[in-house]
Amino acid sequence: MCGIAGILLHTPNTIAPVHLKKMTDAIAHRGPDGEGQWSNAGSTVHLGHRRLAVIDLSNHAAQPMSFASRYQIVYNGEIYNYIEIRSFLQNKGYHFSTQSDTEVILAAYDYWKEKCLQRFEGMFAFAIWDEKDEKLFAARDRFGEKPFYYYEDEGNFIFASEMKALWAIGVDKKIDNKMLLNYITLGHLQNCIDKEQTFFEDIYALPPAH
Repeated sequence: MCGIAGILLHTPNTIAPVHLKKMTDAIAHRGPDGEGQWSNAGSTVHLGHRRLAVIDLSNHAAQPMSFASRYQIVYNGEIYNYIEIRSFLQNKGYHFSTQSDTEVILAAYDYWKEKCLQRFEGMFAFAIWDEKDEKLFAARDRFGEKPFYYYEDEGNFIFASEMKALWAIGVDKKIDNKMLLNYITLGHLQNCIDKEQTFFEDIYALPPAH
């Protein structure tokens, strides 16, 4: 497994990279093989990654990974059919500098945009920042095998693989009493109707297949 984290701001904040480092430190156990950070020129988008190297062990496959001088990705998981997708995209004119499935995700997003998810077989949670369109695209696999939690207020959108990364930079750890009641009385670990809901108020899970 790997660990991903990100901070998106409405206005620049030079302290954000420090906060991002606290987030990735909090989930260091998810990726002992390396860490990386990226910030855009406007200092409004900050992406962090803790790496567990599995497919391409070279430094070229480290994250956050850039592609086409436009996209940045942080990604946790494995795309089982990435070799087939890579071959298809090469026939469409795409060139790859690594052997990683991470780069294949980026090229697939560039080619198919959101419909790339229909091509992926695997388990994943990732976030792609498009610097040209100033848009974040985040996705989670069909069964929710890989986690993705987020918090949002008027000035920030913050996400990570684990809630402890959000708590590390001051997001409140406030119990959701309804979820607690459901757990105590029924043993439910999730809200079957609303899978975004977690045990903590204002912290949400990106549902599976979203």
